Amino acid sequence: MDYAYDVYKKNCPTRLVLDRLADKWALLILIRLGEKPIRFNQLRREIEGVSQKVLSETLRSLERDGLIGRAVFATVPVTVEYSILPLGRTLVDTAQALTRWAEANVESILAAQAAYDALLGFTPRLLAA
Repeated sequence: MDYAYDVYKKNCPTRLVLDRLADKWALLILIRLGEKPIRFNQLRREIEGVSQKVLSETLRSLERDGLIGRAVFATVPVTVEYSILPLGRTLVDTAQALTRWAEANVESILAAQAAYDALLGFTPRLLAA
């Protein structure tokens, strides 16, 4: 198949798409919304570590890209619900595969990092949990 775009060209707009999809928050949001429509605060509770600001910005970007939709309900307070759109649905399996791969291989990667760091005499700072 011949594509009009070439991701290896520096000005190709597909790089913007890859940049968006390489974001961990975007992947986690797409996976969650692939399961069912979810309200903002529920997403924030379920995706631990994401700030309100980052979640809001990521949702806005995914909506702009046509991957998710946003519905506003006239309640007090106003309820906002996000859902996956058909284009976003095409990414859910790929995003899930990436997260499953990460979960299955994280121990090997951590061991490789430790071996590499030991070889270089590097002692990483411990990150706060």
